[in-house]
Amino acid sequence: MTQTTSTQPLVSANNLTCIREERVLFDELSFDIHPGDIVQIEGPNGAGKTSLLRILAGLSRPYSGDTSYLGKSVHRCRDEFNEDLLYLGHLAGVKSELTAEENLNFNLRISGYDDHNTTDILAKVNLSGFEEALAGHLSAGQHRRTALARLWHTNCKIWILDEPFTAIDKKGVEELERLFIEHANNGGCVIMTTHQDMSLITEPRLTKIKLEYQFV
Repeated sequence: MTQTTSTQPLVSANNLTCIREERVLFDELSFDIHPGDIVQIEGPNGAGKTSLLRILAGLSRPYSGDTSYLGKSVHRCRDEFNEDLLYLGHLAGVKSELTAEENLNFNLRISGYDDHNTTDILAKVNLSGFEEALAGHLSAGQHRRTALARLWHTNCKIWILDEPFTAIDKKGVEELERLFIEHANNGGCVIMTTHQDMSLITEPRLTKIKLEYQFV
């Protein structure tokens, strides 16, 4: 979106239509997301923001239309796309019986990354001193930061994040904004939903895709 048309999009939405419980959430939605783009999906509750993120991540099928990765249908290059995708849903996905460090170790290992510097990574999300604390004893904000820590240790270019700032304080939001800008400057893209105002990522750097609630 911020790049010239000669740059191949990382992700494209091609005439997406989504229907949930016989209600059209969005219809024939198309857009391209290029390296360097930071995109915010916005709209009221129930407008289909999470549904759109899940379709873009290849976790849900649209009613019609499709998504593509580097010009190829996502469903025809699933393995290649998954290797370049980091998706964090609205739920933190943290195991309460594991410590913060064990949760991060687990996520890094299943993604094929080493876990030798997890203490340093947790420090970046203000979890110093909580490395050995069971996640079940942590707050909602600490759960969210435990999940987000993997952003500092990934080679994936495509980040799809559902409400990444939930339960994060102002300082933490700014730290994430800086990380998103750095990731975009290095050729990645960030696609996210958020209800919070951002102070560092603003237009024209930020592109917004607005979904409207479809009344029936």
